[in-house]
Amino acid sequence: MTRGSQRDRDRERAQARNKQGKGKDDGLTPEQRRERDAKALQEKAAKKAAQSSGGGGDNKSTTKK
Repeated sequence: MTRGSQRDRDRERAQARNKQGKGKDDGLTPEQRRERDAKALQEKAAKKAAQSSGGGGDNKSTTKK
């Protein structure tokens, strides 16, 4: 096998691997992606704040006697 055909075959295999994996191309611009991520982080922080302020009883850290 010559080196040229090996490169071509390797390129084809790499393209096939990239198609299978999770791609970054979700059709959003970087600014839209930032907005989406910021909204998700705000929701996550609000959920965590509500859980920590309202919980109390489900706290797993206990004091030893």
